[in-house]
Amino acid sequence: MRKKDLLTLFDYSTEDIRGILALAAKLKEGRGVSEKRVLSGKTGVMIFEKPSLRTRISFETAIVELGGHPINLASESVGMGIRESIEDVARNLERVVHLIVARTFAHETLTRLAAACSVPVINALTDTSHPCQALAFGLTMQEERGAKRLSVAFVGDGNNVCCSIMALCAKLGHKITITGPKGYEPPAATINICKEICASTGGEVLVTGDPGAAVRDADVIYTDVWTSMGQEAEAGVREKAFGGYQVNAALIARAPKDVMVSHCLPAHRGEEITSDVLDSDASVAYDEAENRLHVQKAVITHLFS
Repeated sequence: MRKKDLLTLFDYSTEDIRGILALAAKLKEGRGVSEKRVLSGKTGVMIFEKPSLRTRISFETAIVELGGHPINLASESVGMGIRESIEDVARNLERVVHLIVARTFAHETLTRLAAACSVPVINALTDTSHPCQALAFGLTMQEERGAKRLSVAFVGDGNNVCCSIMALCAKLGHKITITGPKGYEPPAATINICKEICASTGGEVLVTGDPGAAVRDADVIYTDVWTSMGQEAEAGVREKAFGGYQVNAALIARAPKDVMVSHCLPAHRGEEITSDVLDSDASVAYDEAENRLHVQKAVITHLFS
């Protein structure tokens, strides 16, 4: 049987994604009781080139709760592409472990790792994609609004999280409006792929420089940091460019009264989002963070089904 990976949501059908979200909801409801322990007697290794709190703790917990044994490998100990080739790392790991979870800078590192080994590989974040975060957002919206078609406003940088949220919306037939300063939009190729998907799902992708217009009919406003890991040298320039795109009380006032707000975390409070908004009753950011565990358990179960 051909092994399965989770590298981006573009590789998954709408039915696959809906199935994972439905399974995640069941696993959450029956946590500690009804899990199918698909990793019983198996080992999952986690390789993190970038810092991590939610991703590491949720994946480690997921592996344990599915009956497996997690191993965390510090990236400096592995040295993929430095100490030895990515392919050699993959060929060694596949002979010992049953699952690889990788958080890398370059997306190519992840794809090469997956191509060179026979065990499932899960994307725990790359510079271009964060599918597990988008799935956690999807589960949170399912809990809050059911199966209705949503209007999502993404305010800020067209980064990996933005691209994955956009892919999720396209696959599920939601409307997403992305707003940020000129030059910081998502890659044109990614926007075009999402628009092509929307033609069959009924979704919609819009890009605008006007944050007020973007949130006017929003069910949920999503944001992320203006400066991602690896972009620290650009922080000053980015702060100036994104100054008009803060998710604050003034922006929320331009959205519907029942609008929700989310963030993938960690947040730079006082930059892309203010504390009064992040800590408000409208915020579902911490619900989404919790849901990382449940969607990742569902993804692993899917990969081993």
